[in-house]
This record gives sequence, structure tokens and C-alpha cells, in this order.
Amino acid sequence: MTHRSLPAVAVLLVAVALTAGCGGDDADPPSAAPTASSDSPASPAVAPTAAVAPSAPTPAVAPSRTGDAPPPPSIAPQGPTQHRPASPPPVVLPQRPVGAPGAKQIVEAFKAAGLKVPNPKDRSVDCGPDGLGLGCSELIATDAVTVYVFPDETSAGDIAETWGGQSYRRGAVVLNYLEAKTPAADRPRYEKVLNGVR
Repeated sequence: MTHRSLPAVAVLLVAVALTAGCGGDDADPPSAAPTASSDSPASPAVAPTAAVAPSAPTPAVAPSRTGDAPPPPSIAPQGPTQHRPASPPPVVLPQRPVGAPGAKQIVEAFKAAGLKVPNPKDRSVDCGPDGLGLGCSELIATDAVTVYVFPDETSAGDIAETWGGQSYRRGAVVLNYLEAKTPAADRPRYEKVLNGVR
């Protein structure tokens, strides 16, 4: 062996020694518990303890299924519960003035006088805010003339002016010819009968 190969051999020996020293623990089987030698006094045998792997902590409450979840806490309503009526309240119309004839009474007077009043319809609901909003007390429409009764003469006068020459007023009662098919020549007859109704 030459002097040149000595360093290489030394390096090789060091590598083998290190490998044997590091890998020896893993390769060797675990040794049994030390045995008591015959020279030493008897000592109690120590049983080898098994290595216990740390277990995962168990949850305090097992997760529940969706169907088993407790219901959310109920919230108490604040204040009294208000219930809406099933239908709107009836329209309350103003009363006609004392002594003024009613719309139905006037239509009956026209009929008794032989004047045409076809298809009479009580449309008093149209006097209120959900209808025309005219503020009348009573309203009966026919194909010949429409009869309005107002709660006071001032309201009747204002409407009669608005309708101009297409109406006639006596007190709180207004005859409207706007939607009627009454010829202008027949209108004085309706007005004369109205003037005679008490």
C-alpha cells in the first residue's frame, strides 16, 4: 500500500464507522428489559411498558345531525300584534242635509211623472275617496240623468259650476247631464219635477 492511498483508505474507514454508528439503532431490534445478574441482589422484574401513542382528544359534544339540531330561540314580539282586516272598511259618506230629498226619492219622482230613468244604479260609493272623491252623500246614475245629493249647498254649488251648462242645481241636489242621453229639450221637465219634490 502506498502513501498516496492512505488518506483515501482513512476516509473510507471513517465513513464506514459513521454509517455503522448512526444506523445501528434502527437496525437492531429493541432490547429486552435488563435482566438481573447472578452477582447482584435480586431485584424485582420490571415489565416493559408499551409505548402509548397520544390519542386525539375526544370532543365534549358529538356533532349532531341537521335534523337533531335544537330550534333557534324564539324572539318575543315587541308590543301587541296588529291584525289587518280581511276587507277594507266600508266607505263612510257624509249625511245629506236635513230636509233635502234623497237621490232615490228624486228618481222615483221622475218615474212617477212619466220621465225616462232607465237602468238606475246606486253609485254612492263613488262619492268617497275610492271613487270620484266628489264628497257627495248619495249618487244614483241612470241612462237619462245622474242625481247627486251633497251634504251642503256650497259643495253642490261648486260642482254645478264645474259642470257648467251640463247640470242643474236646486239646494243640495245636482242633476248632471254629462253622461246622460237626455235631449236638451227634455231637461226642463226633469228640473221642474225636481223643484216640486219635497
